[in-house]
Amino acid sequence: MAEDVQKHSVHTLVFRSLKRTHDMFVSDHAKSIALDDESHKMKMGVKLKADYSAVLHMPVLKEGTDRVSQLPGSMLGHQSYTQPGDDPEYLITGTHAYPSGPGVALTADTKMHRNPSEGGVHSMALALPPSQARLDVSRTASSVGDIHRHAGGAERSHPPSTAVSLLEAGGTRNSTLARKAPTMPKPQWHPPWKLFRVISGHLGWVRSIAVEPGNQWFVTGSADRTIKIWDLASGKLKLSLTGHISTVRGVAVSNRSPYLFSCGEDKQVKCWDLEYNKVIRHYHGHLSAVYDIDLHPTIDVLVTCSRDATARVWDIRSKANVHTLTGHTNTVATVRCQAAEPQIITGSHDSTIRLWDLIAGKTRATLTNHKKSVRTLALHPRQYTFASGSADNIKQWMFPDGNFIQNLSGHNAIINTLAVNSDGVLVSGADNGTIHMWDWRTGYNFQRIHAAVQPGSLDSESGIFACKFDNSESRLICAEADKTIKVYKEDDTATEESHPVNWKPEILKRKRF
Repeated sequence: MAEDVQKHSVHTLVFRSLKRTHDMFVSDHAKSIALDDESHKMKMGVKLKADYSAVLHMPVLKEGTDRVSQLPGSMLGHQSYTQPGDDPEYLITGTHAYPSGPGVALTADTKMHRNPSEGGVHSMALALPPSQARLDVSRTASSVGDIHRHAGGAERSHPPSTAVSLLEAGGTRNSTLARKAPTMPKPQWHPPWKLFRVISGHLGWVRSIAVEPGNQWFVTGSADRTIKIWDLASGKLKLSLTGHISTVRGVAVSNRSPYLFSCGEDKQVKCWDLEYNKVIRHYHGHLSAVYDIDLHPTIDVLVTCSRDATARVWDIRSKANVHTLTGHTNTVATVRCQAAEPQIITGSHDSTIRLWDLIAGKTRATLTNHKKSVRTLALHPRQYTFASGSADNIKQWMFPDGNFIQNLSGHNAIINTLAVNSDGVLVSGADNGTIHMWDWRTGYNFQRIHAAVQPGSLDSESGIFACKFDNSESRLICAEADKTIKVYKEDDTATEESHPVNWKPEILKRKRF
């Protein structure tokens, strides 16, 4: 019996010891949980202050208790949203009263911000100017807008039946509008051009032309490796310059200094002093034949382009290569400069045109509409537009971003050269010896010329490599493959009655890029 009592007391002591240990463990665990909660709350407080302090004082929506009390019981647990007509008031809280603009007096009214009513929103939307997209769609201004509406070969609108079906599909609002498909407007009448003089003297293809600013003489570069200077009035040879060892592909005369610049397939770019008729500078850098050259009209900068797929910008005086314009993937065939942005435009055999930022030496825009090599560019002397020539067609573009205007289709040949004058006469010369005259605004082809080749030449030697208007714009000078230079002038005897415009308003086709 005594042994049983002793065992029971031992068990009781062990049980009490275990219970005391368990209670201590539970207490310590509770304390650690409380400490963890306190630490978590502190961390969250620091995070809120550090990350969200900027939005802790957002306007608080002032909700009336009566509005909440009117909701059905099932909706009380959900957030209520105001409708546009409710016109809720927002209390401005935080350190900055509304409005916080400098110099704005803070009154009792300005402390309260009210949302505009639905009617106010609609009236404001109606008062806003139309979007740029809508302006682009409805652009019909005369000069450029006319060109947008009145394309020469293939342009902008649907045929009448398509237009009607589109209107019908558009719903009741549009179905009441009778919309006409635009037609090409009557083109401006231009007198025809006729052959005035044939100048011979070169022993190879004549590849390039430049007219001096005084309009007294002009320069030609040839495959016979010479540069010749001709009197513009009489057509007589004044001077021959030798120095290139291959075809002279480009010539340019400066209007800022007595210098002539030339480039050729010998990779050379030369500056000639016309007071001494000697080369005074070379511009070294191109890795292959140099195909074209142009001078900046307002600064002493020269730009050349080459078969090495680059165009290079040169400082005329220091001969430094200021920029090498890279990006084309094939021969850069033509380059043009202008005072306005973009200051440099290039056309390439990779079928693209690039507009360049002269300051940065980088591409501003790349125009990829052509499908064939772009061999020539022409900048309009008065409008902020230009044209490009390729074997697929002639395209007109708008500066500064190169927005497409229209196609001039019909000169189905490789177009080597373009020229445009202030009267809106665009001339295109092709590899097959044909010259087409176009009205710039409408794209109407008002004359086609195919002059006979020089006696003794093959018929295949009738290509037009370059053409240029003189500074009076009364004469057109063409460089040809039969080794001659042909000069054209307007027919003074022609009238609108003797040479009427063969035009009738045709429905324009859909735009083709």
